[in-house]
Amino acid sequence: MIYALFFLQESLKILPILTHSCMIKGRILLAGGYTMKKRVVVALGHRALGTTLPEQLEAVKKSAKVIADLIQNGYQVAITHSNAPQVGMIHTALNEFAKQHEDYTAAPMCICSAMSQGYIGYDLQNNIREELLDRGIFRTVSTVLTSVVVDPYDEAFYTPTKVLGRYLNAEEANLERKKGNYIVEEPGKGFRRIVSAPNPVSIVEIDAIKALLDADQVVIACGGGGIPVLEQDNHLKGASAVIEKDLTAGKMAEETDADMLIILTSVEKVKIHMGRADEKDLGEITVEQAKKYMEEGHFGVYNMLPKFNASVNFVEGREGRSALITLTIN
Repeated sequence: MIYALFFLQESLKILPILTHSCMIKGRILLAGGYTMKKRVVVALGHRALGTTLPEQLEAVKKSAKVIADLIQNGYQVAITHSNAPQVGMIHTALNEFAKQHEDYTAAPMCICSAMSQGYIGYDLQNNIREELLDRGIFRTVSTVLTSVVVDPYDEAFYTPTKVLGRYLNAEEANLERKKGNYIVEEPGKGFRRIVSAPNPVSIVEIDAIKALLDADQVVIACGGGGIPVLEQDNHLKGASAVIEKDLTAGKMAEETDADMLIILTSVEKVKIHMGRADEKDLGEITVEQAKKYMEEGHFGVYNMLPKFNASVNFVEGREGRSALITLTIN
């Protein structure tokens, strides 16, 4: 039995979630007889996708069962996903290829992000479609290549944090610096390129995503947090950055007027005071308590904190919304 953290408008409740074959069974009743509504945005983390191509093929089969359970029980579902290992592999492969073949140029981050959306979406939509057909459910599953507008003046552009690609030697690191890229050294290991992680401002293809959901179709969108773009009049220019996928998941849930946001993670239980004698599992907490815990620094900046930020912001958008942070189903 897996315990899940529910954010409600007034309070947070713990509910048991079963194994992947019956993640959500029938109706889920919350405090006061509240029934979960129909539109759900699901954010799949790294664990739900694997790292290598063979791992991904196996992982998405399990994720597809979870999604199919939701659909079978009457929910409209939009899915977003991580792309951290995949986009790094694509970036490394294309840039290493360019080094060996002078007629080719290095691939910018926006292109790598788009490619990762394509091949992860391909695996997801095929496996979800197959799982639905096996259950006698005929539903179109589509992947929307999605751009997400970011603010060029976002402070994140001045303080890059996300590592990208393989380790570099000193010579390679200097070449990257000459291109204007940020480089950090990890003692004893080498150098790594780092990129910015700006906040999502708006989703360019949101009308298409909403139209597909309104037509009761299954949508995979905003993969890897979306392709980060800057608005330049009518032109969208790709940014050398990555967007935190949980924040974009919250944005998509808000802009599609979803009733629930589900964020799958590798953590079995959310904790505060980790590693201390007073370590505590979070069960039922209020949104105000969640904000307090965030301010006190209980959650990792690059893992759990974005999940709490996305959840709290989404829930506060309108009455009746809820968010769930739960262990990825294996």
